[in-house]
Amino acid sequence: MTPTRLALAESLRQAALIAALKAAPQVREAFRGSVGAEEKTNAHDLVTDVDRQSQEIITQSLREAFPKSWVLGEENIAAGSGIASPTEVQWIVDPIDGTSNFVHGVAFFCISIAAAIDNELVAAAIVDPISGDQFSANSQAAYHNGELLSPGNRPEQARANLMTDYPGAESMLKDGPLALELFGQWIQDFATVRRKVSAALGLAHVAAGWCDASVGFDTKPWDVAAGAHLIRMSGGSYRGLAFGKQVAADHLCEGFIAQGPGADYESLARSASRVHQLRSQSQVKQI
Repeated sequence: MTPTRLALAESLRQAALIAALKAAPQVREAFRGSVGAEEKTNAHDLVTDVDRQSQEIITQSLREAFPKSWVLGEENIAAGSGIASPTEVQWIVDPIDGTSNFVHGVAFFCISIAAAIDNELVAAAIVDPISGDQFSANSQAAYHNGELLSPGNRPEQARANLMTDYPGAESMLKDGPLALELFGQWIQDFATVRRKVSAALGLAHVAAGWCDASVGFDTKPWDVAAGAHLIRMSGGSYRGLAFGKQVAADHLCEGFIAQGPGADYESLARSASRVHQLRSQSQVKQI
């Protein structure tokens, strides 16, 4: 990567972190208050006025810093002039990842922002409005509260801590009994399994070394883009799972396996293979 590109990535990291920190106070102040929750697609998929307000604050901040950039946000799918060209900056934003937790007063949610150029992630920021934890990355390193993130190698599978959002309602419809079977297998294979329902914050915790791995089979780009970049820049691995579909980049896949440095947990690879097989069969039947 050229010095110019490295400098750009650092500027994008700073812009993402500034935008997230601008939105954080409003999210924090609204927590455990009246947040005006609505159903987007079903009772499991919620949105609030605070999500929308956070999205507006973030979008304005990012566009002020990079006027020609394009914003892909969960609550405002596109802000900019059409689809980003290969040389333009695309922001991938989740104004509150873990809205269900936010609505129900559970303090596990975050603001997630990633920057990509031609589908390559180059910068990221994740802010936990309640704990105050700030995670960010440029194209060389990842940071927690300004300090370099460098977690050590992760333990063997039997001693590892797994974080996941799977299975959720959508996964149960797609995968049926297999979803519960896989979750039960993880409980046996790993020391602990935690279903925290904020993919972005879970990935940030893997990047920090507070969790050993994370897995998901039904995610959107704004759920995972920032966390994926954090993990890679802190020495871990992030593998996108396309399940047979043509996808331009890992963070655009509907599934993922993320692991801390040195980890290669066979249970997750087996699970991904079984989900791929089942969903491939379902696609053939639909054709």
